[in-house]
Amino acid sequence: MPLTRRSLMDAAAARFGWRRAPGDTTEVDALLTEQSEAAYTAAADHAALATAKNTDALAVQPGVLDARGRILAEVLYLEGVLTGARNRGLPSEVIERLEDVVDHGHELTVLLSAAVRSTAAAHTSSGN
Repeated sequence: MPLTRRSLMDAAAARFGWRRAPGDTTEVDALLTEQSEAAYTAAADHAALATAKNTDALAVQPGVLDARGRILAEVLYLEGVLTGARNRGLPSEVIERLEDVVDHGHELTVLLSAAVRSTAAAHTSSGN
């Protein structure tokens, strides 16, 4: 389909491999199932790699720092989504769910920060 016949979002979706937003709950459920299946398929490889290389407290630190950084970036993006939802007057249930996600995301980054600190403390206390 020529660019003139597609919306800007369709063009961006095609260019960056994004999906169009599902329009009904059946499509949403299918997308969520697909995401979960892909994540759990990859999880076996991740678990094997993490088990092999995380042999002491300090070895855990880079992976946790990486996860925290990625999660923090996503949470900050979602704060923007939440601000947009509020500014556009989206339904209160949507706003409340986004607020929950943002709050939980910030809590997760705090917990990950504590985990990173504990890796350094464990390394120091072990005499290394």
